Amino acid sequence: MKKGCHCAITSERMWKNKCNVKPGQRVLQKRGHWGSKVEFLLAVAGNIVGLGNVWRFPYLCYKNGGGAFLVPYLVFAVTCGVPLFLLETTMGQHTQEGAVTCWRKLCPLAEGIGYGGQLIMLYSFMTYIIILAWALLYLVFSFNSPLPWSTCDNYWNTADCVDVPTWNLTLTHTNHTNHTNGSSAAIEFWERRVLKISGGIEEIGSIRWEVLLCLLAMWVICYFCIWKGVKSTGKVVYFTATFPYVMLLILLIRGLTLPGARQGVEFYLLPEVSRLADPQVWMDACSQIFFSYSLGVGILIVLGSYNTQSNNCYKDSLWLCLLNSCTSLVAGFAVFSVLGFMAHQQGVPVADVAESGPGLAFIAYPQAVAMMPLPHVWSICFFVMIILLGLDTQFVCIEAVTTSLSDIFPRVLRRPGRRECFLLLFCLTCFFLQLVMITEGGMYVFQIFDYYACNGTCVLFLCVFQTLAVGWIFGAERLCSIITDMTGERVNQFFKICWRYLTPLVSLGSFIYSLVEYQPLTFNRLYVYPTWAYVLGWMMALSSILLVPGWALYKLSTATGTLSQRLHGLCWPKPPDSSLARERDTTLQHITEEDVE
Repeated sequence: MKKGCHCAITSERMWKNKCNVKPGQRVLQKRGHWGSKVEFLLAVAGNIVGLGNVWRFPYLCYKNGGGAFLVPYLVFAVTCGVPLFLLETTMGQHTQEGAVTCWRKLCPLAEGIGYGGQLIMLYSFMTYIIILAWALLYLVFSFNSPLPWSTCDNYWNTADCVDVPTWNLTLTHTNHTNHTNGSSAAIEFWERRVLKISGGIEEIGSIRWEVLLCLLAMWVICYFCIWKGVKSTGKVVYFTATFPYVMLLILLIRGLTLPGARQGVEFYLLPEVSRLADPQVWMDACSQIFFSYSLGVGILIVLGSYNTQSNNCYKDSLWLCLLNSCTSLVAGFAVFSVLGFMAHQQGVPVADVAESGPGLAFIAYPQAVAMMPLPHVWSICFFVMIILLGLDTQFVCIEAVTTSLSDIFPRVLRRPGRRECFLLLFCLTCFFLQLVMITEGGMYVFQIFDYYACNGTCVLFLCVFQTLAVGWIFGAERLCSIITDMTGERVNQFFKICWRYLTPLVSLGSFIYSLVEYQPLTFNRLYVYPTWAYVLGWMMALSSILLVPGWALYKLSTATGTLSQRLHGLCWPKPPDSSLARERDTTLQHITEEDVE
């Protein structure tokens, strides 16, 4: 075979003409690496800096004691966030494998952790892209004059609707339910125009066709961002990971110059030290760290696996974690300065307009921009930022799942042209499965996925066993030596302590507390789901959790030898001979054995 005949070969004719491949032989695409270190940094930054930084962290900070919330946040960042971030990035870079197959080189008995993480990630991007579809629809409506959520002169408004106050006008605040003084036009636009929400999950209703078109558009964009693998992903992130910072900077400057901005910032960061005695504050900090750092689900393993062996993942991890936390803090100033302006205009406390999650992006912030001069400009900037923040997180998640599957089935999915076809089929399948979430009752289904299937409790469970498997079975000392060999950096001994003791103990404690304090899901604090919906939610939550012990039992039952021999073989796999390993890598990257039909 001619030298260099690998991933560039994309057709049977090219196999024969360029590489002299005999009939029946199979050519596989080279797994590849990032085009440059910048591509890796931007891909990881684009993934970990997402919607959680903008619509979750600022609200949690305000809700849980302002500046005092930074204490538990930093504690969990140091004991869990950074150590796990470094651990997962190192796992990928060392093994050069995806989130599932990497365990075959580290601890095959723990391979179920990889499968569990992929399932959680599948649930996550099934819901995440729905948010992007809503944001795209709002972006389209942002070009209407006036903004449709600023007035009550629309066919979807009720008699109780009250216009969003315009510049230099005030309005008595109303919340999400109708009161004697009416409901906000922004709320009615969200619930009656965008969602057209039904009375419950039992009333699924019809598909919202506008949302369907937006969802289709987002899937098309995601597909073409990653259809060529790491080559296309590495180029797209130059835009998707950097431009949101431009939008955030613009919104930050605009927000801080509005009247009432200082009031909003004070509410955001005003310390309430007494709140530190509340265990829920610590739990919120823990969940935010695990959520925003993308821990436990295998994304960092996949992204790290495209690095070269000599990449300094040690310093990269520290800087990326710092970037993520700083972005969250800055986003809080941008969000709460605008909410302070909104409270100032309405003559109400900031607490009455503060929101988290979809309520911030689709009710509170749109209502605030409607009160500004040039509302269309600020509305467009905000939703472009939301879309780009979520888009790179979305397509990196899809890339992580497809990469892991390609590593599990290389002979099927690494053949030229197979990846594109498989990715198309995968995206279409997810799209059709999501149709139930864009119906009139789709918000209720969306919340079940978000509350149970993507629950932080499941991630905590996986992280407990991940640190136990790597810190104790594979060996924290061995991992430190690997990092030193790859990077030339001597690892701080604190990380070894975290991997063995602090991280698993803190994660286990948080996992137990989340189960003890479990509260059944409700919608708008009023609607109670039927029993079958809660059963469905718990089944989705357990589907990822049970993969860990289930896969371990399966491997033990199918292995040969005594129980002691099975455990030894599954916990401490024999290192491959270096010459055999090189031969195997060459085979995977270039050409395999004869195709057996």
